[in-house]
Amino acid sequence: TEDEITLFERDMKEFWIQFKISYSTEQINQTSALRDLCKETIEALSEKWSKKLKEQDLMIDKIQEYNNEILQQSKYIAEKEEQLTEIKSKLNQEEEQQKNLTDSIQELKEELMKKMEIKSSKNEAAKEKVERVSKIKTLFTERLGLEMRRIHDEQLQFIFRHIDHKDPDKPYMFTLSINEQGDYEVTSCTPPLDCIAELQLKLRETNNFSAFVANIRKAFTALSYK
Repeated sequence: TEDEITLFERDMKEFWIQFKISYSTEQINQTSALRDLCKETIEALSEKWSKKLKEQDLMIDKIQEYNNEILQQSKYIAEKEEQLTEIKSKLNQEEEQQKNLTDSIQELKEELMKKMEIKSSKNEAAKEKVERVSKIKTLFTERLGLEMRRIHDEQLQFIFRHIDHKDPDKPYMFTLSINEQGDYEVTSCTPPLDCIAELQLKLRETNNFSAFVANIRKAFTALSYK
């Protein structure tokens, strides 16, 4: 009947209203619970990530500190390497100077040895010449009235007598030495002879000492008649 239908519709309407109310309340409660869960989850994640971010900040600070230490160490090593390079350069220079000094000393030694050999050779030659002169001393003394004396600085003085027929004891003399070159050199002549330089040159060329002494005596004899 119409009343029953109306009653049924009313009951259905009330049921639907009650169902909607019940569903809405449950949905709201679920939504609220989900919201609270999300909020707690977000807070937990925020705290977790905040802690991680702080740890990362500390790590970044530590890494920066390590980088600064490495930079300082690198700078220190670079300075030491520069100092080491400078020291090596100075050592190389000192070694080069030492080598040059050693070479110079060796050159001086060799030069000195050569000079000593030359000097020894000259001394030997001079000694031989002096000995040669001494050997004929007796001959000249006996035949030419000649007297020879050894005076200072290894010089020989030759004194002639019996030249001036007016004064047989009057001395005519000259002094002879061996110079640094090993040559004969007349250092004095009394009375002076104009030809002494020529006779000295001839003696050096021929090395004929006997003829040299004889020629000087002749020159003194010729001078005595002037």
